Amino acid sequence: MEGTGNDFVIVDGERAGLSGAPQAELEDLARRACDRHFGIGADGFILALPSARADLRMRMFNVDGSEAEACGNGMRCLARFARDRNLARGERLTVETLAGVVACHFVPGGRTSSAQAAGGQGVTVRVDMGVPRLRRSEIPMLGRDVDRVVDERIAAAGKDFFATCVSMGNPHCVVFVEDIGEVDLQTWGPALETHPVFPRRTNVEFVAVEDRGRLRMLVWERGSGSTLSCGSGASAAAVAAQLKGLSGPVTPLTVPGGELEVEWAADGHVWLSGPANEAFTGTWPRRGE
Repeated sequence: MEGTGNDFVIVDGERAGLSGAPQAELEDLARRACDRHFGIGADGFILALPSARADLRMRMFNVDGSEAEACGNGMRCLARFARDRNLARGERLTVETLAGVVACHFVPGGRTSSAQAAGGQGVTVRVDMGVPRLRRSEIPMLGRDVDRVVDERIAAAGKDFFATCVSMGNPHCVVFVEDIGEVDLQTWGPALETHPVFPRRTNVEFVAVEDRGRLRMLVWERGSGSTLSCGSGASAAAVAAQLKGLSGPVTPLTVPGGELEVEWAADGHVWLSGPANEAFTGTWPRRGE
């Protein structure tokens, strides 16, 4: 599955006999499946599992095998995967994640630019990403606790970055730049991801503000590196832009893989809208088979 070029290997965990698999086995499976040379190739590995609290449960693993709390693009892809395979029914479904229970809505008649480019019919899914956590200790970040972290100077890779930090259930460090083309993502991304101020590491977004509040974003994902898109990162970028007065409550956002829209609603919840498309299906042997 892919959403704005952010691609995932998604598995029906119960059918595959992985519901009770040890953590180490799942981490190893994720690393091997996501390898683009010796595996299937993906930005992340997602298990669809039964849930006692929601329509289904998501476990999402990064390329390095680490487990992520949340993933907006993965959530949209999982929602379509589950609906298409009758693991959940209806135009609204709920998903249990490590960051809580998330609601997903299918947008009637939604078409997406990435699907059109591939010659297919797009499906647009709108995800409730929850209420952003802005307090320093909730992101989390080390240092004196404050209600908001806006334009904090962080020295990394021989530069000073001014970061606005947000948790969308997972940590994000958003850096606004004048020219997105000047971003040295391969150097700056990992330097900020592993900076000591972030005890759990962080996702990193570099964002330029274009006409009428549209954002253009590059992302370095914690545990996965450079990807074409990041749903929780887009949500964090939109929240950071509004904290700085750079965009309105509904923010269009461009990533290398396509277009997303983020709404920070009056009730405090952040809604992420974008595509969810199936690339292919197949089988993959377990180790030793």
